[in-house]
Amino acid sequence: MPHPERCVVGHPFNPPHLVPLVEVVGGDKTGPEAIERALAFYTAIGKQPIHIRREVPGHVANRLQAALWREALHLVAEGVASVADIDTAISAGPGLRWALMGPHLTFHLAGGGGGIDHFLDQFAAPMADWWETLGKPMLTSELQERLTAGVAAETAGRSIAELAAWRDLFLVDLLALKAGRK
Repeated sequence: MPHPERCVVGHPFNPPHLVPLVEVVGGDKTGPEAIERALAFYTAIGKQPIHIRREVPGHVANRLQAALWREALHLVAEGVASVADIDTAISAGPGLRWALMGPHLTFHLAGGGGGIDHFLDQFAAPMADWWETLGKPMLTSELQERLTAGVAAETAGRSIAELAAWRDLFLVDLLALKAGRK
């Protein structure tokens, strides 16, 4: 490559025409100017770029998503909750807060007047204990069948196109709401 200092990756999040996240990562030889130009470009076209400072498989958002899904699969595999109940646990629980702020600011608020310091004093040890019990599910054919059946029940016959249209309309409304409340 004649100019490795200019090489960057812009990794959008699906559906990219609606979701503003773009992860920007450079290579070992990428210059800081190229990163800044990419971040400025994505910001100028209405995206919300983040700078990934070191390349990792799956970038950042997909890794976070995979970590949550891994535990969701574990909970289904262990019979703790159904596919639909786990989806509801996220979409009617932390997912609502996560639409506004990430886990760090969410937990900062959870600490009350003491913020993140109080949260860590109160909850760091119990959470670390939970981490020890997080699952490492095997994606067996039986688990795949349970997931397929659970998703089929949850979708109640709605097609992929119907679900995508419903999601996209909601995302448009959510993004407009967020833009008006900044």
